[in-house]
Amino acid sequence: MDIHFITAGGTIDKVYFDGLSDYRVGDSLVAQLLVEAGVTLPFEVTPILRKDSLEMTPEDRRSIRDAAITSPCARIIVTHGTDTIRETAHELLGIEGKTIVLTGAMQPARFRQTDAVFNVASAVIAVQLLPPGVYVAMNGRVFDPRACRKNREAQCFEVAEAVATDVAALSP
Repeated sequence: MDIHFITAGGTIDKVYFDGLSDYRVGDSLVAQLLVEAGVTLPFEVTPILRKDSLEMTPEDRRSIRDAAITSPCARIIVTHGTDTIRETAHELLGIEGKTIVLTGAMQPARFRQTDAVFNVASAVIAVQLLPPGVYVAMNGRVFDPRACRKNREAQCFEVAEAVATDVAALSP
């Protein structure tokens, strides 16, 4: 396999339950998105969690870290909720010899208008081109997880510091 996807839930996998008037995390659509996009490189999808990231515990983050460490693949994409994606990225820092890209979505992948497809595609490209390290791919950009934040008002991720970090220097 060229890329190992580890799915952890979040908005990207949410399903609307009309009778309950709320959203719940459902099965991941990552494999379906990749097939529909005609992705030809070998990949594997391993579901680890089906949680909103606000409900994740330190143990959940450690299970994602353990899955990344034990993965035989050097290129890993973690799909994750955007609210605490940085916290999980921080948990993954320091894993040697692997390029790990976390991504998610502001709107569920099941919606007609979603950023999920573009964010997953961006992560696929990023994980193949970047050196070993941990990154967040959202909104057509790649971020150092130590220097980005979710801007709820603008519904996007942005650099959290005044000066953007050079992508080539992002390895921990």
